[in-house]
Amino acid sequence: MIVPPRASRQIGSQRIPRSAAGLSLVELMIVVLIISMLFLAAIPAYQRIQRKARAAALTNDFRVFGAVFQAQAHEKGAWPAEANAGVVPTGITSDDIQPGVWLKPTAMGGQFDWENNQAHPGGTSPGGKWRAALAITGTSAAPLMIDADLMQEIDESLDDGNLETGNFRKGFGDCPILIIEP
Repeated sequence: MIVPPRASRQIGSQRIPRSAAGLSLVELMIVVLIISMLFLAAIPAYQRIQRKARAAALTNDFRVFGAVFQAQAHEKGAWPAEANAGVVPTGITSDDIQPGVWLKPTAMGGQFDWENNQAHPGGTSPGGKWRAALAITGTSAAPLMIDADLMQEIDESLDDGNLETGNFRKGFGDCPILIIEP
């Protein structure tokens, strides 16, 4: 025997067809919320990875350029003449360094600057004058963006981990400077 549905349950109730493969609006919002939270958690890790990559590139450039200038000084008996930021010093050839790397903006902005017997007042330079140093200086074509965390990572790779002491320091205007010969 078939029992008909009660009349009280039929009034005002409707069956909403639902696909087994679809998502409701609430379920979709929950999925979007979870993905957003995962994305927000990943941003700091991504930024750390980017900073480490920039620090590694700059550390490598400082080491390579420092070795080139030391080799030049040993071969010629003197350091190359002073040059402006973004200008390859006289005597350094394309066989010595890749001019494209020297001339392009660095990973922190600015361009490499060869310092020969130049003063760097301020910063952390005692006496403010170095015989030979590599600096990164802001130019009109490549402004320098000072990133203390990035400079700290470079210092830990190149030197003693302290921007106040050692060969890698803050120079004039807090620009990074690697002292080759004090």
